[in-house]
Amino acid sequence: MSKGEATRERILDRAFLLAGRDGLDGLTIGALADELKLSKSGLFAHFGSKEELQVAVLDLASSRFTEQVMLPAFKSARGLPRLERIFDNWVDWMVDAHKPGGCIFTQAIAELDDQQGRPHDVLLESQLNLVEALTKTVQLAVDEGHFSKTTDPKQFAFELHGIMMTLHMYQRLFKDRRAVERARSAFKRLVQFHTP
Repeated sequence: MSKGEATRERILDRAFLLAGRDGLDGLTIGALADELKLSKSGLFAHFGSKEELQVAVLDLASSRFTEQVMLPAFKSARGLPRLERIFDNWVDWMVDAHKPGGCIFTQAIAELDDQQGRPHDVLLESQLNLVEALTKTVQLAVDEGHFSKTTDPKQFAFELHGIMMTLHMYQRLFKDRRAVERARSAFKRLVQFHTP
């Protein structure tokens, strides 16, 4: 890895954490340069604009989510075991103490949902890909006989996403110490409802 690549990786690492805490809009080249003890012009050389920085951070977040949540789950058996693994990994992602602001996607959804531009489009694509992966995983659970044939995979994905958004709120805003326990209980009920 070249020195330039290593610097870019260090910048993105820090930007990822700051965006989770301060939001993508709060992520400025000036603040990031101060944080990393770099010149603004040096940082600008890696990212030509704030928008490019935001896109790079969202790309990094998608890549890390895939590595930490989805890929390990795909080592599990098809159907319900894989879905349970996705859920467990996703909970870990949401409550990771190394991310001071919690889930960057939850933060970005609130910021970018009504915006236009590349950051919005990158976020939208990542979330649509997640919904599609969840839907396919639930369909496999139906195909394997783990869930009832009447299960609507898209509805299940919708409700699972709702559990995760609520977990974020209960943990981050309400400081509810039982937030993870509540999320696990909600997921268990959702699974039981669809079990034949």
